[in-house]
Amino acid sequence: MRRAFKPLLGAIVGTVLVLGLAGCAVNPATGRPTFTAFMSAADEIRIGREEHPKILDEFGGAYHDPAIRRYLSQIGGELGRVAEEPNLPFTFTVLNSDIVNAFALPGGYVYVTAGLMALANNEAELAGVVAHEIGHIAARHTAERYSTALAAQIGLTALGVLTGDRLLGQGAELGATLALSSFSREQESEADMLGIRYMTRLGYDPMAMATFLKSLEAENALRAKLTGRPGAADRFSLFSTHPRTAERVAEAVGLARARMASAAELRLGAGAYLSRIDGMYYGGDPENGFVKGRLFIHPRMGFRFQVPPGFQLFNGRSRIVAIGPDRARIIFDVAPKPVPGSMAHYLRNVWAPGRRLAAVETIGVNGLEGATGATRVSTQKGPVDLRLVAIRRDPSTIYRFAFLTPPKLSAALSEELRRTTYSFRLLTEREARVLRPLRIRVKAVEPGDTVESLAAGMRFEDHRIARFRTLNGLAPGQPLRVGQLVKIVVEG
Repeated sequence: MRRAFKPLLGAIVGTVLVLGLAGCAVNPATGRPTFTAFMSAADEIRIGREEHPKILDEFGGAYHDPAIRRYLSQIGGELGRVAEEPNLPFTFTVLNSDIVNAFALPGGYVYVTAGLMALANNEAELAGVVAHEIGHIAARHTAERYSTALAAQIGLTALGVLTGDRLLGQGAELGATLALSSFSREQESEADMLGIRYMTRLGYDPMAMATFLKSLEAENALRAKLTGRPGAADRFSLFSTHPRTAERVAEAVGLARARMASAAELRLGAGAYLSRIDGMYYGGDPENGFVKGRLFIHPRMGFRFQVPPGFQLFNGRSRIVAIGPDRARIIFDVAPKPVPGSMAHYLRNVWAPGRRLAAVETIGVNGLEGATGATRVSTQKGPVDLRLVAIRRDPSTIYRFAFLTPPKLSAALSEELRRTTYSFRLLTEREARVLRPLRIRVKAVEPGDTVESLAAGMRFEDHRIARFRTLNGLAPGQPLRVGQLVKIVVEG
């Protein structure tokens, strides 16, 4: 067996090298060879088409307003036509989510959330975000990292077989998964440069890429403060998949502006942009449910509940997630297959079969039958305490809470999470009619208006001034100018 080791290993290495040579081609966007042996251009289009419905489901579907959707498609279409893939059938989607994020799938699918559009302050900032995502597509970064990870996996898996080390093979699979979870620093820099190239070809001010990043950093810091996790970026943050720095973007912008020194005027489009987003929902709409502070309200389905202080709510089409301190999470959804019987039976035999649930008990939740039970589960980041709560509304509808807390916080959060359970209740018909979501409104600053006075009218429980400054891209201490257009968040 040992004699066969070197020839076989050599054959494996040779195979990977041959694939590498065959899969390397000079990319017209980047001007450098890219290794994409394991994902062809046709594969990218197919994968994007297959994954698109899943993205819509995860992020609350497409934003309801066709005018907003057309606006993004117009900007994206112009940018796509000046990229190195002008014949690619780009698809631009505004996602109905208040998470601040943007990303791209292979094959020309670009997504921007309603939350990101609310944070941007001019058309050039939005164009910079979209151009950056088009840069990832044009550079074929997804195909590149997939092919590189898969080539490494082939070698590691084979080496694991040869040496009898199963952990090597398992590690290869994990490595491939991690490689696909976020872009590298180099790929982000490349997408920045390509994005700036496309922006400047249309006359947009490339400095908008840097100003938006500053707003994004402020928003991320605010989220961390609201959840009691200073300096921590969660997986919903744009930073989790786009690890950029203001310094690097500013450097790239400096190069772009030097090349555009002869340009007579650069486009920002602040007034046009703000008029477009005036009236946009902030935190969701009545059709899919909406967030108001710590409350989640779903008028169409007729229920509401409230999460504890320090938790931030995010609404998806199939579930609601609240992110809290450390690794604490609340996940709310509707059971996919409700069955007859008691809620205790449902917990033990349908939702968590095979798990040892402790302290299973029947409870009443504002006139509805419920049950709860707890267990401890293992994750890649360590053990987590899991409490399940099931609430039956009618024979065909069961609502579910899953409370996940790190063991060190379980006792401290126990009472607050219990309050969340009992805050769940059905809405009356009148409440369902009169409860209103939040909206972005744009107004001109009048004499006597200050940051403090405008922030005081914002429909938030806390940190109103920080929220106002972040939403409008204002630095600490920066005053307002009479006539300046600003965004506020109001009910209605």
